[in-house]
Amino acid sequence: MWNGVACGLLAGAMWGMVFIVPELLSAFTPVEMAVGRYTAYGAIALGLMLPRIKRLISRLDRSDCLALVRHALAGNIVYYMLLALGVQLAGVAPTSLIIGVLPISVTLMGRKDHGAVPLRQLAMPLLVTATGIACINIDVFTHAQAAGGSLWHTTLGVLCAAGALACWSWYTLDNARYLKQHHHFSSAEWSALYGLSSGLIALVLGGIAFAIWHADITGAAGAASGRDWTAFWITNGLLALGASVIGNHFWNIASRRVPVTLSGQLILFETLFALLYGFIYKQQWPRLLEVAAIVLLTCGVLWSVRVHALEEEVHGG
Repeated sequence: MWNGVACGLLAGAMWGMVFIVPELLSAFTPVEMAVGRYTAYGAIALGLMLPRIKRLISRLDRSDCLALVRHALAGNIVYYMLLALGVQLAGVAPTSLIIGVLPISVTLMGRKDHGAVPLRQLAMPLLVTATGIACINIDVFTHAQAAGGSLWHTTLGVLCAAGALACWSWYTLDNARYLKQHHHFSSAEWSALYGLSSGLIALVLGGIAFAIWHADITGAAGAASGRDWTAFWITNGLLALGASVIGNHFWNIASRRVPVTLSGQLILFETLFALLYGFIYKQQWPRLLEVAAIVLLTCGVLWSVRVHALEEEVHGG
């Protein structure tokens, strides 16, 4: 189980980067960012699986194809478009911390799965986690109001973040359940197929978007306007490699090695790393309530890990 926890931590470190990229590429739309990221992801996945692509595709059955399509949409493309729009409208901290509710939503949704720890044993860790999330949201919205930000933009950003939360909650459970029930692909193989399906869907989406709206600024004028396509593809290529290829591979390993209720808690690492990267990017120290939230979220995760470890020892012995 501890190898699964370590893989969950590493996945969170990779995924935390996705909250900074919309700030770096603010001149681009969420659709463009999603298409760029997942086209790059698909290209990398294709390169990795090229020597054995025929053998892998021949092993796909109808249920595998349906799973890959729904996971690519819910867990990648739609999720990331909503996340990017949430970051652009409401900011990194509100978006990352609304999505940080995932441990609670996934734990509650997966409470009847095999191997799940009874909720009464998780009541205190979840309470600590909820308190941490409450602290950071109080801080974020208090400062947003004091800064005189647009209420409409903030509200729309919050709704987008909530939509991203719904997408990822469903994807997390469905992916974990599918991997536990189907063992004919390794974690690396499934991650590569997942990336390829995401890339193909992104290409289709990009083609539709280009057909509808294809006006653009390129060259020196594009760079001056912030729409620097060289920076766009370099950033998305690095994000695809780090967050999508490496991060998803670590997460697939974690999903197979820990109960669903614990995998929900491990997603908090993404929130913590997103906050860390955000503070570094803005070159500022966290405020008091932000520090309290980080401490509480960390304690909640570690407490939950400990509860699961004790439960595993009891049933294993």
